[in-house]
Amino acid sequence: MPARPYILAETTWKTVQENAYQVVVLPWGATEAHNYHLPYATDNYQSDYVAAEAARKAWEQGAKAVVLPCVPFGVNTGQLDITLDINMSPSTQLALLRDVVQVLARQGIPKLVILNGHGGNDFRQILRELQAEFPTVFLSTLNWFKAADRNQYFSAPGDHADELETSVMQHIAPELVRPLAEAGNGAARQFRIAALRQGWAWAQREWSKVSADTGVGNPAAATAEKGAAFLEAVTTNIAQFLVELAAADPQDLYE
Repeated sequence: MPARPYILAETTWKTVQENAYQVVVLPWGATEAHNYHLPYATDNYQSDYVAAEAARKAWEQGAKAVVLPCVPFGVNTGQLDITLDINMSPSTQLALLRDVVQVLARQGIPKLVILNGHGGNDFRQILRELQAEFPTVFLSTLNWFKAADRNQYFSAPGDHADELETSVMQHIAPELVRPLAEAGNGAARQFRIAALRQGWAWAQREWSKVSADTGVGNPAAATAEKGAAFLEAVTTNIAQFLVELAAADPQDLYE
C-alpha cells in the first residue's frame, strides 16, 4: 500500500516539505480491558481508524489535514485495580499536549484537533488553559463516537465494549474480536444516589464495582455491518468538520 500523505507516520520529510498542512489531528485512546472479547487497545485501533479515514475524505476535498500517531494511554483512575489498565493522569496529558502545541506554534501550523476515543478523557479544560498560552494555534477536541447518532445504528445502550464498540471492531479488526459467545453481558450496576444515576451530578465510576466483566452494555447484537455503517457516517461528519476548519479563519468564526 502506498504511503498516505495525510498520515505522518507514513510520510517522508520530502512530502512534508511539499505540503502546507492546515490542520493537525491527534488521535487519543486508552489501554484498558474491554470485556472478554475485545482487546486492550480497542480505543486506539478505533481512534487511529477514524482519524485516518476522516483525514482521507478531507484530503480528497482539498483540506490539508495530517494525522499524528495515536496517544495510547488515557485517564483510567477508575480502573486502577484492573490489571494492566494504564492510567495517564490529566496533568500528564496537559504536559504532553503543551509540548505538542508548542511545536505547532513555533512552526506556524495553525490548527489542532484532538480526536478522542476514550470516555475517561476530557480535554476541554486542558485546551482552555493551553489556548490562553498559545493564541496562534486554534485548539479543539471531539469524541469520534458522538459524531453520529448511535441510536440510528444500535439498539442496546452502553458505553464500553458494548454493541457500538464491538460492531466497530468487528469491521476494522475482526481478527482481534473473540466470538460473542465468550463475551460477558456487560451488565452495569447503577449509583444508589438519584442525582448521580440521572446524570445531572457526576462522580467517577469505580469500574470493578460497576461491572463484573469490565463491559458496560450488552454486545450480543453487534455486527460488522452495523460497525461499517456507523463508521461511514462518523468519518463523513468528521471529514466535513476538518474541511470547514481548514478553510476557516480562527479570527472570524461567528456568524
